[in-house]
This record gives sequence, structure tokens and C-alpha cells, in this order.
Amino acid sequence: MKINPSIGRLRASIASVFIGNDAAIDRVICCMLARGHILIEDVPGVGKTILAASIARSVQCSFSRVQLTPDMLPADLLGVTIYNRDTGEFVFRRGPIFANFILADEINRTTPRTQTALLEAMSEARVSIDGTQHTLEPPFMVIATQNPYDFEGTYPLPENQLDRFLMRLSLGYPKPEHERQILNTRPATTVLDGIEPVISGGELVALQAKTDEVKIDNAILDYIVGFAAATRDDDRLRLGLSPRGSLALGAGCAQRRLFHNRDYVIPEDVLDNIHAVCSHRIVPRATPEGAELTASEHILTSIVQSLESPV
Repeated sequence: MKINPSIGRLRASIASVFIGNDAAIDRVICCMLARGHILIEDVPGVGKTILAASIARSVQCSFSRVQLTPDMLPADLLGVTIYNRDTGEFVFRRGPIFANFILADEINRTTPRTQTALLEAMSEARVSIDGTQHTLEPPFMVIATQNPYDFEGTYPLPENQLDRFLMRLSLGYPKPEHERQILNTRPATTVLDGIEPVISGGELVALQAKTDEVKIDNAILDYIVGFAAATRDDDRLRLGLSPRGSLALGAGCAQRRLFHNRDYVIPEDVLDNIHAVCSHRIVPRATPEGAELTASEHILTSIVQSLESPV
């Protein structure tokens, strides 16, 4: 299948730094095209930050990186109003949230109060400070990373905050041949700083707008609705897929067909997005702490296998 030329350039630019996991690159690009935010969860050192930084540098947009820490306050993220003695006026100084791409590193190391400020901005695409609303200009995407929950000093994100992320992704360790290539080239230090934008912000916004034009066939819609209903009726789950989750699944399908330069959605688009879009939106019963994601994926797989796919 022929790849959209703009997306092909973006994919090649990211792959020059983030080596050996094309599936993860495709997933993040699809999330970006769907105007969504993504949560990348894995152990330290597997390339979460490199993946996020290479995406932001490949698009001609503003980029900010926020290292979230336990002592960080919402004002450190959103900005603060200060008094200018020379002019006698209050001046608002914008925080790092006022960028097109935000890398929120280790989101589960900061306090729930700061997490909430970030996630509210993600949901509304605007922030309210001292009674004044400030709009976050498109494109706007948060790429958040987090360590596994069993690490010391983490604050797990509750279900209603996880739901703000369109997709959740785990990278895993690279294959030996890819790790050898990483050791030989050290792309994070030799290539990342030299990445030039391959698409403009306006071009990205135009690609995102194509989501609104796609019409999903009724058979595909019925399949998504049936899948959502099955998660709500499954005794293994304490919380099934919400209507917002169904909308997110539909958005992911629409962007996958754009990725492959199609003007229609096929059943494979749904299947390809189910784990990334839905695994963090459902809650299994009686699951050991830290094993929720793995249990959710197993349950989702069995539900998919029980449903008849549309032709």
C-alpha cells in the first residue's frame, strides 16, 4: 500500500534516530494525525524521550520539554502573572505548555495537582489562569512518558486522566541487531541535533483536518459499537469502554486509512488500534498492581476473537 508522501517523509526522519521499532513510529504518527495525545510507558533507557524529541523536531513547530518532578507546581507548567514595576502592569509569562509539541517526561513522578493541570490543557486545548482563558494553538500534542508503577516515587494516573490519552504505548527492548546499530551510530548524540523539519505545521494541520472528511461505513461502526458493548458486559472487567473510547477508536481508524493513503476504513484499521486505544480505558477485576495493562490486552484479544468481523 502506498504511503502518503508527507507521512513517508516524517516516518523516515523519525526512523533515522529511533531505530528498530517502526510499529511504534507508525502508532505515534497516527495518534498525531488524529489530534490525540499519547502516553509512552516503559522502563528507563528504551528510547521514550528520543522518540518524542525526533517527532517534534521533524515538524516545523514549537517544542518544549518538561521534566516533571515531585516539587513541580501547576504554575511551572502553565505560566504565571507577575507585576512589572517599571510599567505598573501585570504581565503574563507563558509556561512550557504554550508550544505545539510538549514532551512531558515522567508524568507519574509529579503530584496529582500538576498532572491535573496538564491533562486539563490536553482535554480543552486551553488553560485558564487568573480568570483569563488562553488558547493553545494547533497543532497541539502532548507526548507523555512514564515509568512502570512499581518504580519508587510514582503517582499512578487515575482512570479518568488516562482516558485523556488517545493511545498508550509500550516500546519494549530492541532486537540484538537493532541494539548493535544503536551502539555503532549513537543516533541520540550524532543524528538528533541535525534533524531538520520535513513538514510544516500548516501541512500537519491540513492532514489532521482530513479526519473530519472521512465517512466510516455502517458495518464498521456497528463493529465498533458491538466491541464496546462486549467490554461493558464482560465479567472480567470492572470498567468497560466508554463512548469517548469508541470515539477514540473511530478516530484512530480514520487516521490509519489516511496513513495508508486510502479514502475508506477497513476492519484491519479497527483491529490494529484496539490495544493502543482501548487497553488503558478498561479496568480488569482482581488484577495485581502494575499488571493492569497486560491483563487488559489479554481480555481485549479474547473479546475480539469472539466477535464476527465485518467483511
